[in-house]
Amino acid sequence: MVNKLTPPPSLPDPQDLRAVIAYNMRLYRVNHGWSQEELARQCGLDRTYVSAVERKRWNIALSNIEKIASALKIAPYKLLLPPQEMLRQMTEPADTQA
Repeated sequence: MVNKLTPPPSLPDPQDLRAVIAYNMRLYRVNHGWSQEELARQCGLDRTYVSAVERKRWNIALSNIEKIASALKIAPYKLLLPPQEMLRQMTEPADTQA
């Protein structure tokens, strides 16, 4: 993945899982250069659902976390990582990651 990191302006509270998922989902989506519509198409979900999850309006089902992660070509747990850890993993060189 090309690192085009453009993180949202503020990091969410790591204890707020809906905010963490929304933040990480948006960051990976933007990093792929995808709109919400394209992510929805790639994982077989409705664009309004993707938008609502990114805005923390709806809870997300585990099955949809798996679909989104698969479309983004990441392990599902990465959508649940605290933002600081996730950003560190995305920006450090691949050979230094464990």
